[in-house]
Amino acid sequence: MSGGDSALDLAARRLEQAVHVLEQRLAQRLRSAGEEAGGLFDQDRAQLAVQLDEARAREKELEAAGVEASAALGRAIQEIRAALNGGAPHSAAEH
Repeated sequence: MSGGDSALDLAARRLEQAVHVLEQRLAQRLRSAGEEAGGLFDQDRAQLAVQLDEARAREKELEAAGVEASAALGRAIQEIRAALNGGAPHSAAEH
């Protein structure tokens, strides 16, 4: 101890130094955890992008199937009307 330093002053400095070291270690761990979490977020985002692309492709397939089904239903309606009327199917232009 130097002339002006009491045991309490030394203990306070040691405590401040220990707190400083603890803060540095905590900051490092937070940085490491953030980097790991960021990597996981990027993986999740990439996976979601792939799933979105797949969903959009499926949506287009379903839309095309809907158009085909609608056209087939329209033809079937015309054939049924023609059969009920006892004649040949009418084209849409004749209505």
